[in-house]
Amino acid sequence: MFTGIIEAIGTIAAAEQVQGDLRLYIRTGDLDLSDVKLGDSIAVNGVCLTAVDLPGDGFWADVSCETLVHTRFPDLVAGERVNLEKAMLPTTRFGGHIVTGHVDGLGEVLSREDDARSVRFKISAPKNIARYIAAKGSITVDGVSLTANAVDKHMFDLNIVPHTAQETIIAGYQAGRKVHLEVDIIARYMERLISYNEQNETEPAAGVSMTTLAAAGFLNRR
Repeated sequence: MFTGIIEAIGTIAAAEQVQGDLRLYIRTGDLDLSDVKLGDSIAVNGVCLTAVDLPGDGFWADVSCETLVHTRFPDLVAGERVNLEKAMLPTTRFGGHIVTGHVDGLGEVLSREDDARSVRFKISAPKNIARYIAAKGSITVDGVSLTANAVDKHMFDLNIVPHTAQETIIAGYQAGRKVHLEVDIIARYMERLISYNEQNETEPAAGVSMTTLAAAGFLNRR
């Protein structure tokens, strides 16, 4: 589990094809690895990866075929910069939102525009992901917890303040850039609960509904 608050910018040191999937070596720069051990999770551009080797200045991780399908990792090259965040602790300050590190798919930067000291981006999302994105709701872009300022069909707007631009790789985005998107986990589970009850109408719906509120006398009260 992560918060979407980037801790450091790392660099892809090596990307090796191994029997059909990928093995990555990420140099972690200023990221403190003193408390990281084998098997720990580190988010790389929002993708939860497991450290399988710790040579000192970074870590190796294996990337499965499933992850390769939903991310731009197949296009990574040595020298490319990436956002890094270690898995959160129970004592971590929760400055972002709940981020699982399970990328839903790829978006595309459509435009960027300077706005005083900030930068505004317009990003498109696949239709199967766009329905989860709400105006003023949370969205994770390459591992960064952000707010969708406005939503128009399958597009949404971001406002990147100077601090976020400085501490992440977002400042380098240009039109055409592919980015990892992870929607708010609450939206995913809400849709699942609603669709499950619609498909199983003979089973009573659990939890609070308009029917249960009415039965309890909370509706039409003056």
